[in-house]
Amino acid sequence: MQCTCVRQTDLPNTSKIFADLVYHFDRVSDLYPWAPNNIDEIIRASQFDFPDDRRRQVVEALAPLNPGSASLAKLADPGTVAIITGQQVGLFSGPAYTVYKALTAVRIASELRDRGIPAVPMFWLATEDHDFAEIAHAEVFGPDQTPVTLRATPPDSNAPVPAGEVALRDVPLDGLRAALGDLPFADDAMALVENAYGGAGKTMGSAFAAMVRDLLAPYDLILIDPMTPELRRIAAPLMRQAVERMPELADAVMARSKVLLERGYHAQVLVEKSTSFAFLLENGQRIALRRTPEGGFHAGNRKWTAAELAERAAELSPNALLRPVLQDYLFPTAAYVGGPAELAYLAQSRPLYDALLGRQPVAFPRAGFTLVDERAAKRVAKYRLDPPALMVREDKLRDTIASRLVPPGLNASLEGTKSAFTAALNRLKSDLEGFDPTLAASIETSRRKIEYQVGKIARKTSAQILAKDEQAQRDAAYLSGLVFPHDHLQERYYSIVPFLAKFGPGIVEDIYQHVRVECPDHQFAVL
Repeated sequence: MQCTCVRQTDLPNTSKIFADLVYHFDRVSDLYPWAPNNIDEIIRASQFDFPDDRRRQVVEALAPLNPGSASLAKLADPGTVAIITGQQVGLFSGPAYTVYKALTAVRIASELRDRGIPAVPMFWLATEDHDFAEIAHAEVFGPDQTPVTLRATPPDSNAPVPAGEVALRDVPLDGLRAALGDLPFADDAMALVENAYGGAGKTMGSAFAAMVRDLLAPYDLILIDPMTPELRRIAAPLMRQAVERMPELADAVMARSKVLLERGYHAQVLVEKSTSFAFLLENGQRIALRRTPEGGFHAGNRKWTAAELAERAAELSPNALLRPVLQDYLFPTAAYVGGPAELAYLAQSRPLYDALLGRQPVAFPRAGFTLVDERAAKRVAKYRLDPPALMVREDKLRDTIASRLVPPGLNASLEGTKSAFTAALNRLKSDLEGFDPTLAASIETSRRKIEYQVGKIARKTSAQILAKDEQAQRDAAYLSGLVFPHDHLQERYYSIVPFLAKFGPGIVEDIYQHVRVECPDHQFAVL
C-alpha cells in the first residue's frame, strides 16, 4: 500500500471546528481539554482514579459478549485505560470508516503499551439507536465500480424500538453476491458476511457484533453493548444525577452552544429549555422525553416528576450529548476515537463532562482512507489529477479530464488568445482612464464577457474531445464510482465488504499498518 496524505481541509465539507481541532488547536483549546494526535496528551489524560468496584462490575458485565478476551482480562487490572470508539450497528458493518475507527483505537492502545501505559481498545455498539431505516442499508460495488444499494427488510412495526434489537429478516445476501460479481476475493468476503448475518435468530446488533469480531479478531477489540441490563444498572447513578440536575445541565449546554455559534462553529444538537438528555426505555420502545416548566418530564400525555424518573434510572437511555459522558463514567477512557461530527459533539458536551464526571478524554480523530487499485492510480497519473480533484461531482471530474485531453498546441493557442485579449483590454483601460473614467470602468464588463466567451470555446473544445474518447468517459465513471460515489467520500459511503472482495482479507492489516497516530490527514492509498 502506497499512501499520499490529503489535508482534511482539502476534503469536501470539512467543518470549521474539526479543521481547527486538528490543525489550529489553539483556537479551540478552551473547548477541548486535550490536543489530538498526541500520545503524550493521552498519557496525561490517563492520569485519573477509576473506582475498582466499578471496574470489576463492568468487566463482569462485558464477559458474555467477549468470551476469552485477553484485552478484557487486562481491563480488569487497576490502572488499565480504555481507548474507545463506536458506531451504529449498520448492515454489513456499516460504512468502511467503522473499520478505520476500530483500527485507530487499536493503534493508540498499542502505542500506549509501548510507552508503558496499560491500555486496551474498546468498541461501543450503538444498539440503542432507534432509526432502523438509517442503518438497514449497505452500499457496495462490483468489478465495474458502479454503486449498488442493498437493504434489509424493515420490521413490521413502526414503533421506535432500539435498532440493535430488531430481528433480521430477508438479509440481502443473494443481492450482495450478485453485486460483488467476480471480484477476486468475493468468496472470502461472502463467507465473512454469511457467518455474521446468515442463519436464524440474528438481530441487527448481534450480526454487526459478530462481523466486527471476526473482521478484527487479531486485534482483540472489546465489544460493548449498552443495552446489556447489567451495564444499565451500573450506569444508573449517572443517569439519576443527570435527571436530578437537568435544568442546570441544559442551561450550561445552551450557554456552550451559544459560544460555538458566536465563534462561527456549529452546534450538533439543538438544546432548549424543554430539552431532555434522556430517553425512557419501556416495553421494548424508546420514548422521547421533554422537560416541563415545572421541572418534570413528559411524553405525550404522560408525565413524571424528576424524582419519579430518577427512580427509573436503569431504564433511561442517554441522548447524543450525554451518551459519551455515560460511556466514560462506565469505563476508564483516556481517548475517544471519532469522526468529525462525533468530535464536534464532544465540544458541545463538555459542560456535561465538567458537571457529572470531572474529566474528559482526548478527542481523537479516526484515521481516514480512500482506497484505490492500480488501474485507478494509472488513470490518475494519465490525466494529471491529484486526490482532491477526484472528490467532486462526476460531471466536474469529466470536465477536468476533458481539459487534460486538449492537445498542448491547441491549449496554448486558447491560453494565448485569452492573454492577448487581457493585455489589449489593459492597454485600452489605461488609455481611457485619462480620457473618461466612466468609459474605463465599462472595460471590466467587456472583460468578463470576453473571458466568458473564450472560456466557453475552451469548454466546448474539451467536451468535444471527451465525447470522441470513449475510454476517457469510462475512466471518469470508474474513478468517480470508486473515489466519490454519489458525491460522498468513499469511506462514508461504501461498506468495507467490496474492498475485502477486491483486495482480499489482508487489506485490514495493510490499513492498520498505515494508521498514523501523530497525523490527522486523510490518506489516499493505492493497493
